Amino acid sequence: MRKFSVLFIILFLGFNLCAQDSISVKIDSLSSSESISDSTVVEDLLPSRYLFTQRLLWADKGLLRNIDYFKLSQEEREREMDIRAAMNTVHRYTGYLALAGMIGAGISGQMSANGNDKAKDAHEFMVGVTNASYFTSLGFALFSPPPMKNRETGFTKLNLHRAFSIVHIASMITTNVLAGMLEDNKSLVPYHRAAAITAFSSLLTATIIINY
Repeated sequence: MRKFSVLFIILFLGFNLCAQDSISVKIDSLSSSESISDSTVVEDLLPSRYLFTQRLLWADKGLLRNIDYFKLSQEEREREMDIRAAMNTVHRYTGYLALAGMIGAGISGQMSANGNDKAKDAHEFMVGVTNASYFTSLGFALFSPPPMKNRETGFTKLNLHRAFSIVHIASMITTNVLAGMLEDNKSLVPYHRAAAITAFSSLLTATIIINY
C-alpha cells in the first residue's frame, strides 16, 4: 500500500506542476518550410495546454503516435474525441463508486473503532473498493485524449471541478499513507480520519459541481 501511495504522490506532483505546460513549437528553430507546415498542423490539432500525462500518450510525439492507427490527423483527433467521451464516462461512474465506497469505509471504520471486531473486515473490503474505483477514475481522467481546444479560463464549472480534484487527490493519498502508519502509531487516527473526510467532501463537491 505504501509503494502504491508513493507512486500516486509522484503522479500528483507531476500533475500539479505540469498541467499548464505548453507544447507550442518554436518556429524559429525549424529549418524548412515543411517543418513549419507540420508545426502549424500540430498547433491546429492539439491544444497548447493539457496534462503532462496526456502528453505522454497523445502529444504529436507521444507514445501512441508511433502506432499507425493513432497518427495525428484531423480524422484521428475526431476519433479521439469518441475515446475521450468513453473514458470520461468510466471516470464519472467509477467516481460514483468511489464515493459509495468512502461512505461504507467511513461507517465500518467508525464501528471498528468502537470495538466491533466484525466491522474490521468490512472496513478493509470497503477501503479496497474505494481505492480501486478512485484510482481507476483518476487514471481515466489523467490519460484520456486532450480536448480539441484550450479550456476556458476563469471561474467555470470545469475549473472549479479541477481545483477540488487537486484537494481530493492530495487528501486521498494522505489517507492511504496514514493508513499504512496506523498500526505502529495509533495517535495518527484523528489525522487519518480528517484526511478521509476531506477526500470524501472534496470529491462529493467536485462531483456536484460538474453535474449541475
